[in-house]
Amino acid sequence: MSLCLIDTGPLVAYLDANDHAHSEVVSNLDRFEGRLATTSAVITELMHFVSEVASGPRTLTRLIGAANIGIYDLCRPPELDEAVSLMEKYSDTPMDFADATLVLLAEGLDVHRIFTLDPADSRLFARGPASPFT
Repeated sequence: MSLCLIDTGPLVAYLDANDHAHSEVVSNLDRFEGRLATTSAVITELMHFVSEVASGPRTLTRLIGAANIGIYDLCRPPELDEAVSLMEKYSDTPMDFADATLVLLAEGLDVHRIFTLDPADSRLFARGPASPFT
């Protein structure tokens, strides 16, 4: 079973029927037969985005459970230092903390598929042989 990391954008689009990428994301995720994983930083970002919607956080929690999305916490001091180094290195893009933790997770798990909607993130995630999901 293949593992794919998932960024904030696709999960927001999945939950928001008004999002311009909603249909494409729903189609891709409904067809996907592998396992999804993300980081606690992405979950924090997601909770912020869905907090404005009635029952948004609850719906997100149910989606994560139903999809059995693995959540990795990369907040130990050495990981924080590595994440900040990446953020500094790619400050012209810019790379935020959630993106940096996904890059670290991809490298740590040797995962080469990351589902993201942001073309700038696709370039960041391609530090190795990684490629966007879509």
